[in-house]
Amino acid sequence: MKTLAIHGAEDIRWEDREIPEPGSGQVRLRVAFVGICGSDLHYYFHGANGEYTIREPLTPGHELSGTVDLDPSGRLAAGTPVTVHPARFGPEAPGLEAHPHLRAGGDYLGSAAADPHRQGGASEYLVVDEHMVRELPEGLPLERAALAEPLAVALHAVGLAGDVAGARVLVVGAGPIGLLVAAAAVRAGAATVAASDVRPEPLERARALGATETFLVGTDAVPDESFDVVLECSGVGVALTQSVRAVRRTGTIVQVGMLPNTEIGVNLAPLLAKEVTLRGAFRFSDEIDDAVTMLAASDALDSVISHAIPAADAVNAFAIARDSSASAKVLLSL
Repeated sequence: MKTLAIHGAEDIRWEDREIPEPGSGQVRLRVAFVGICGSDLHYYFHGANGEYTIREPLTPGHELSGTVDLDPSGRLAAGTPVTVHPARFGPEAPGLEAHPHLRAGGDYLGSAAADPHRQGGASEYLVVDEHMVRELPEGLPLERAALAEPLAVALHAVGLAGDVAGARVLVVGAGPIGLLVAAAAVRAGAATVAASDVRPEPLERARALGATETFLVGTDAVPDESFDVVLECSGVGVALTQSVRAVRRTGTIVQVGMLPNTEIGVNLAPLLAKEVTLRGAFRFSDEIDDAVTMLAASDALDSVISHAIPAADAVNAFAIARDSSASAKVLLSL
């Protein structure tokens, strides 16, 4: 079979590998589509994602869809369309009973955090634990189903903000995650969903998904204390400072974008006087099931996918995915 492997910064190869054999409690999938996310971009362009450095060839990809190729248990028939929950959670820990995604010791597809690395889904065939497999409803296309994982991240983030029904919500950063967060906020009943970004093209995409206000950074000023909830999706320190200014007194900020693993300049002073709640968001627990239901109910999120590029042309795919003016979600087609 063929698989993608990142060997270091800007060194990705389309390699031959043996087709893996599933063991007890595992399922082999024939992968159809894999989304390129921010962590994949960091691994490819920098050889590292935050503190996690590539130490051996890493197959990226944790956003995927495909079909069952072989289920030794016989439960799932060959050809069954599926997506995958990419996490294996760590052992139970006191206080984290309702937050399995926060337990130490777990792993995630396409991650260099573990040693050896947890290989990802950008491969023609992939073996996963059977509990990770999610069957798709009839009529849900495999291309759209590749959005299940990032949509689950978005649903989790909006859930952390509390009840947003009737609220004014600002999404900072209208990349793929920001777009899905905006869609999740609309679905949750927000009265107003606004988006800000440094480029006009992502803002146009946000409007197509229900954002009724947009702010072009550097041109449009976001009024201070004008939003009940702010979801920061860019992972840039200055954007968090803007979020603190934009949120109302006693409002809530959810930090969705991955901040750099270093000291950064952020002005949090207004947070105290306004008694603002600042929450971090990390992946998700079981929201992928809700994401699958949402994707099956409508084709509205198809517009989030801007490109589907053969995996053999990964260098071009990663270059396009890096350019937010030219792309939203880029899928690798296998």
